[in-house]
Amino acid sequence: MADAKVLVVGAGALGCEFLKNLALMGVASSSKGKLIITDDDVIEKSNLSRQFLFRDWNIGQAKSTVAAAAATAINPNFNVHALQNRVSPETEMVFDDEFWENIDIVINALDNVNARLYVDSRCVYFQKPLLESGTLGTKCNTQVVIPHLTENYGASRDPPEKQAPMCTVHSFPHNIHHCLTWARSEFEGLLEKAPTEANTFLSKPEEYKASMRSSGDAQSRESLERVVECLVTEKCVTFEDCILWARKRFEDYFSNRVRQLIYSFPEDSRTSTGALFWSAPKRFPRPLDFTSQDPSFISFIASAAILRAETYNINIPDWATNPRRLAEVLDRIELPPFQPRQGVKIVTDEKATNLTTPASDESTIIDQLIKSLDNEICNLPPGFQMNPIHFEKDDDANFHMDFITGLANMRARNYGIPEVDKLKAKFIAGRIIPAIATSTALATGLVCLELYKVFAKHGVEKYRNSFANLSLPLFSMAEPVPPKVFKHGNQSWSVWDRWIISENLSLSELLQWFQAKGLKAYSISCGQSMLYNNIFPKHKDRLNRKVLDLAKEISKLEIPPTRHHFDIVVACEDDERNDVDVPLVSICF
Repeated sequence: MADAKVLVVGAGALGCEFLKNLALMGVASSSKGKLIITDDDVIEKSNLSRQFLFRDWNIGQAKSTVAAAAATAINPNFNVHALQNRVSPETEMVFDDEFWENIDIVINALDNVNARLYVDSRCVYFQKPLLESGTLGTKCNTQVVIPHLTENYGASRDPPEKQAPMCTVHSFPHNIHHCLTWARSEFEGLLEKAPTEANTFLSKPEEYKASMRSSGDAQSRESLERVVECLVTEKCVTFEDCILWARKRFEDYFSNRVRQLIYSFPEDSRTSTGALFWSAPKRFPRPLDFTSQDPSFISFIASAAILRAETYNINIPDWATNPRRLAEVLDRIELPPFQPRQGVKIVTDEKATNLTTPASDESTIIDQLIKSLDNEICNLPPGFQMNPIHFEKDDDANFHMDFITGLANMRARNYGIPEVDKLKAKFIAGRIIPAIATSTALATGLVCLELYKVFAKHGVEKYRNSFANLSLPLFSMAEPVPPKVFKHGNQSWSVWDRWIISENLSLSELLQWFQAKGLKAYSISCGQSMLYNNIFPKHKDRLNRKVLDLAKEISKLEIPPTRHHFDIVVACEDDERNDVDVPLVSICF
């Protein structure tokens, strides 16, 4: 253990606990040992409640550096080295082949599945043990991944989270969670997605227009409509323009849409089976009539106008949050009365995954929208760009949660749903699950017990994967699942195997190499490119060429100076034309 070379990925709540434990266990405490901890994040105030190696004077500093220094104070012999890099495909020049080959074991302390899957793929590729763990409130789990003994982390996935049907969220909410989900979606659409699409058009107008025309579908039309709204029909130049925009949003969201819904589905509507349409859990909505005397209406208008101004880089006046001044401006605004539209399609199918309704003449509408953009672009200042706003729940002064809370509560008022304060809205819209230090301590402690077994080189029957829920309480431990084994003839392999060819073969020689194993290789790819497929006659011209040359030419393969092999994915079938999953193939040169 003292001589071990360990990689810890992440220096947050799990990472801090791991470093404390590893320092106390004496891991990497000799001159030969080394522990590398990497995290690209910095310390924030909210981290201090559960990431116990950090103090308030560390706010703004790199997590990995501070954690490493604190762990060294626990054990002066702890040979720890801190990096500030995310472990990802973009940093493979840092975490290269030589780096991974010199690591003995990897401990994940990550907070998202995609990062876990990438580290897992690297551990499978380089045949390294991986100790995985995670927490969610009072729940925690650990997983031991040992080359050739257990399945890898990516071999099994959790079922997707159950989500409310799209039509429920958009037209028929019946609890505050639906209202906040809708509000978060509208925030991102209005303040992030639309300005981003507008910038795409402004940066490369001809490419953007060509892309919209070639797609010619409802999604392209909706994208163009958002850009036209930003740059033409609802373009803001002054803060008063932003107030007018916010007032229109209120009327659209909480009055006109509700009136249209009631027009399409009156209170006494019945379904095709004769049942009342507005039966539980559906709630019959009531439109809101705007008044500048309602503080919640004024608060919503203020936050919406301020955020809209930010997207246009408009200066925000001192009176932007003054209720009296805002009321004066709003009382001067007159909007046209609502007129119901015939033939409006409102999605009621709970299985629908897309609420976009295709038009009969999408290409014509797209051409008209592009024409309106072409007419307006000359009126924009040179180099004009919008400022997309990315949702940040933890800044109480940025008006993000004020806007989302206002949206959700006005919608809740439409449907007679109890409203919530900003803190409750922040927990739901920000998808916050309280982090509990006890869960973190339990998970890391269980992982460190498995670490002893890894160093002792135990058999698979000694290892344990764990799941615990402290609130029940439930503690469940099980022997890890062995990897899935594939068989063909007298050969067998698993995800941990890689077939290595130590020659710079031609394509024809590679096909013969597989034939000798009783397999017919019918497709060979490198990266995202296909090097060979037997259904394409022209690919026969490539048979006498070296696979390495084909990879460099077709896949644009760039091999680092420290690497002397490249990987290909081969699809094979047996003599009876049944597909056979074969390992990744590495060709050395």
